[in-house]
Amino acid sequence: MPQSPANKAVVDKPHVLLSHEMLLPLQPLLEGAYEVHRLWDYPDRMAFFEGPGRRVRAIVHAGEMTLSRDMLSEMPQLGLIACVSVGYDGVDVPWCKAHGIAVTHSTGLNASDVADHAVGLVLSAWRGIVEGDKRLRGGHWTHAERMAPRHGLRGRKAGIVGLGYIGEAVANRLQAFEMKIAWWGPHPKDTDYPRADSLMALARDSDVLVVCARPDADNRHLISKAVIEAVGPQGLIVNVARGSLIDEDALIEALKTGTLGMAALDVFDHEPTSPARWEGVPHTVLTPHTAGATLDSIPAMVNLTLENLRRYFHGEPLATPVAA
Repeated sequence: MPQSPANKAVVDKPHVLLSHEMLLPLQPLLEGAYEVHRLWDYPDRMAFFEGPGRRVRAIVHAGEMTLSRDMLSEMPQLGLIACVSVGYDGVDVPWCKAHGIAVTHSTGLNASDVADHAVGLVLSAWRGIVEGDKRLRGGHWTHAERMAPRHGLRGRKAGIVGLGYIGEAVANRLQAFEMKIAWWGPHPKDTDYPRADSLMALARDSDVLVVCARPDADNRHLISKAVIEAVGPQGLIVNVARGSLIDEDALIEALKTGTLGMAALDVFDHEPTSPARWEGVPHTVLTPHTAGATLDSIPAMVNLTLENLRRYFHGEPLATPVAA
C-alpha cells in the first residue's frame, strides 16, 4: 500500500543522535525536523550499530566527551558532529576530516560568562570569601577569633595561559582590578598584553595563574608539577578550561604540602569528580563545571547548533566549522 504523505515525511526525516544524557533537553527542539536517537538507550552498542546507527547522519555532542573512532566508523552515513559546547577535545578532528565528517562548535559564545566565573573564583580564593562564609556559619567569628587579613589584588601579577576569547576576556576583567597582566601560549598573537618567554617564566612571575587554554592531545598536564611549584606557596591557580590541562594529583599534593598556596577549579580530570578526592585538601574553591552554563549562553549555543544542523542538511556552508 502506498505511504501517505504524512507517513512519508516521518520516514524521510534525517536521523540524528544525541551522544550524552546531558543533552536530553535538546530532544524536543530536534524532534520536529529529525528522527532523534539517544545513545544511552543502547547499552548494547552492537544493537545500535546494526539498527539506527546505520542511518545516523549527524551527532549532537557535548564536546568534552570522547567519541571513539571505532564508534564513528560504525555509522556509514555520518557526516556531521555538531558540538553544542565551545570545546571539542573529545572529538578527533583530523580523523573526522579525513573520513568526510565535519565538526562544528559554539565558538566564543560563552566567553564572557566563563571569564566572569574565572574572576569570581579568583576573588573567592584570593580573598577567602568561601572560607569566611564557612567560618561565620560555623560560629568562628568572635572578637577574639578573626580571619587573618589577606593581600588585595591591586598590583598583583596575573598570568593567563591561553589568550583566546576566554583568556582575553579574563585579562580585561582582571586589569580592571589594577592587576599586572601577562600571558603565554604556543603561538604569538597581536595584543597589547605582554607574552612571557615560556609557560615556566609566566608561572614564576605570577601571583595568580588562570588556565584558559584549549585542550588537545599534546597539552595534557600542561600545568605540570614543576609549573605548579613555580606559582609557589603564596600563589593561586585557577582553571576554567579543562581538567586534563592540570596534573591534578600533583596539584592536590602541592596544596597539602604547602608548595602551592591556593587553587580554584571549575573543571576536573574526571567528571563528576569525587568529593572524597578533595576531602582534607586545603585552600580550595571548587565548582561543578558551571562557568560556561548560564541562562544567557546556553540558548545561544543551542541555537547555533540547530543552525549548523539546518545548514548541513540543506547543503549550505556551516556556520562555525572547526578548522582541521
